[in-house]
Amino acid sequence: MAFNDIERKRCERDLEKFMASHRPPPHIRPELDLGYRITGHSVEIFEIRPAWRNPKETIEHPVAKATFVRTKNLWRIFWMRQDLKWHGYEPHPKARNLEAFLTVVGPMSIAASSDKLPMAYTP
Repeated sequence: MAFNDIERKRCERDLEKFMASHRPPPHIRPELDLGYRITGHSVEIFEIRPAWRNPKETIEHPVAKATFVRTKNLWRIFWMRQDLKWHGYEPHPKARNLEAFLTVVGPMSIAASSDKLPMAYTP
């Protein structure tokens, strides 16, 4: 069963707040941006960039995912490894709430993209 309307709005509010503080500046966003999606009981954060073979197409690179476990009232944190499968994030495998998950993901999202940003961008 997916989130109810109130839970979904709460997730969207927290994610929009996170995106406002972690997205690159507007002039960089055509080359690198962050996005999110809510599916079922999961929240996924991903990078958006142009495809290198066809810059008119965009591709998404997963950064992190959290899945809400209703029976335990906690979020399980995952990251995608080179095998393209989600694995538990060992330093912090669980979070008490979505804000705690976003606190863990913040440095991951910047680290995942900072080596690919133009030198003028400093988070």
